[in-house]
Formats: sequence, C-alpha cells, structure tokens
Amino acid sequence: MEPTAPTVAVQQVRSYPHDSTAFTQGLVWRNGTLYESTGRYGESSLRRVELETGRVLDKVDLAATYFAEGLAALGDTLYQLTWKEGVAFKYDANTMRPAGQVTYTGEAWGLTSDGRRLIVSDGSSYLTFIDPATFQVDTTLRVTNGGQPVDQLNELEWVRGEVWANVWHTQEIVRIDPATGRVKGKLDLTAIIPPVSDPEGVLNGTAYDEQSNRLLVTGKLWPRLYEISIPSLGIGGGGAAAAPAP
Repeated sequence: MEPTAPTVAVQQVRSYPHDSTAFTQGLVWRNGTLYESTGRYGESSLRRVELETGRVLDKVDLAATYFAEGLAALGDTLYQLTWKEGVAFKYDANTMRPAGQVTYTGEAWGLTSDGRRLIVSDGSSYLTFIDPATFQVDTTLRVTNGGQPVDQLNELEWVRGEVWANVWHTQEIVRIDPATGRVKGKLDLTAIIPPVSDPEGVLNGTAYDEQSNRLLVTGKLWPRLYEISIPSLGIGGGGAAAAPAP
C-alpha cells in the first residue's frame, strides 16, 4: 500500500505588505519581478508588484466578463487562465503588453510550467499538461496521497522538479511528483495564516525564486505576503537549495 506523505511545518523568514483587496489567483517570480493574477468578475487583473512595499507598479484589467485564475511564465510569455470562460490570455513578460489569447475547454484554476509545458489544475484531483503553442493536452495525471485521490488542487508552482499545489480551503500545500502523481510531502502553513474575515480569503499564491532560493506565499485578500523556509527541504532562509527530498 502506498504510504501517506509526511507533513512538515514552515517557518516565516519575513513578511511584506500585500493589497488586501487582491483576490489572489496566481503568483509568479520572474527575473527579479513579482507578477500577480487577481480574480473575481469586474476585479480581475494582471499586476506587476513591488515586493518590498506591495505597491502595484503596472496593471492590466480584464473585461468584467472574465474571472482570472492561475498565472505562469514560460520563456518571455506570461499565461493567465480564466475560470469558466475557456480563454487564456498571453502577455509579453517584459512589457505586460497583450500578446494574444487561446481557447480551451472546461474550468481552469491553477497554472505553472515545467519549462516545456504548461500545467493546469481545475479543482479536481487531476493535473493537465498542455502544449503552450497549441494548448492541446499532452497528458493528464491523477494526484494521490496514500493511494487516495487529492482533489481541490488549486494554485500551482514548479519548485525544483516538483509541482506544488495549494489545496483549496485548507492551510496545506502538497508536493507532487510530476512523473507519478504521488504526493511526496505536505506543508502546513497554519502558523502564518493571517486573520481574514471573508471565508474565501484562503491560502492561494506561491512563487519560487530559484536564483535566490526564496519561497513566497500569500492568499486571497491577505494583507501580507510571506517569505518562508522549509529547512528539511533546504528551501528558503538564504543559501543554495539542497537536492530535492526523495
């Protein structure tokens, strides 16, 4: 029988201001810049954010008919999903200028990239790997822990060869083996969850700065964004990252 993945706590390194009206759906660190996708109809946007102050430096508002979801960078392109509208918007990552759009079928929640393909969650226990040029499905992967499916997979991040996924309405991030779908470990973020009155103000935003080995997390409507460390994985707190845990 497949063993259940262990859970480890995280440690806060520092915190930064975050727009408490931002319904965070995706978070990306690219070339020293923090990008954020925010959702809700009439409020959806793509933002370039100054980490230290939380100030929005640039912003692209989506039409009120779109509910923005996950965000990922691949090459010089940013991809932004929409929830039920079946449209992904493309932007030049250097200028944030629109660079076209593509269509797909079904709901889309979280988004990341393995450097070659886009990886999409839809709130189920499945991840879908997509060709970024055509948006055709390359493969699908069911995520399990202890042999049981893990659903409500939401915002995604690629961290040192693993897919990390926020689990909606929980205080956990699961570490997924992209070859097998098995959960290798879980992160418990209870210690850093701020008080938010809105029941939808949940953990939902992870960005890994590979160059500096920094992990940033926030949530929908959170007033703070946190840099965290996971000592057992060699992530965060400065210094080079250790090899991925088995």
